Amino acid sequence: MLNAQRAAVLAALLFALPLVAPAHERDAGQADDRLVDKFARFAGSRSNAESLVNGLRNDQEVKLTSTTQGSATFTPKTDRMGFGNVNIALTLARATLAEQGITRPTPDQIKAALNGGTITTSSGKQVTFTGILTQRASGLGWGKIAQANGFKLGELMRHKHEFNHHRQQAEFKHHKPHRAEFHNARFDRNDRPHRFERHERPERVERAERPERPERHGRG
Repeated sequence: MLNAQRAAVLAALLFALPLVAPAHERDAGQADDRLVDKFARFAGSRSNAESLVNGLRNDQEVKLTSTTQGSATFTPKTDRMGFGNVNIALTLARATLAEQGITRPTPDQIKAALNGGTITTSSGKQVTFTGILTQRASGLGWGKIAQANGFKLGELMRHKHEFNHHRQQAEFKHHKPHRAEFHNARFDRNDRPHRFERHERPERVERAERPERPERHGRG
């Protein structure tokens, strides 16, 4: 009877304990969230970013939708990818589209940048992409893939803002001089105000020579 009561108490305590996910699962969830937040704007929505991250992470079908730009569905051409690889793949896809002036891509354009395909830019130009994931599936390393698309991987991954179609403008924004810079600026010689010339002092009047004193004769 006593053992049955103890078992009932233990069972009640176990049901009362909150379900806590293992540490590695919590870390994975946080990493997924960070990637989703990072690429939500590029993907067009948070749900699209979740589909991209989950699809690349787990080798699953990716579904991208837009109320104004249609939808696209594709399966990544790579196997399952780690968080770092997903980050690099999506960063390269984003930069590749930005090189064509596309910073808010459609679902079809994202699909082409990742898996390959032909897109039409806003200027009517047709561009064919091999696809970042297609290049990766062929055995190329990330550095070679970045180089093939006109980037240096290290520089690309250091950028915290999104690329636009003029990379130099993206790197060097308009610089507004700080007040301190005005204080430190040196005027050109021609810009300096002229100093007033000092008036020359009048020459000193020479003192008249004193007459020589008569020689004193000694007393006789």
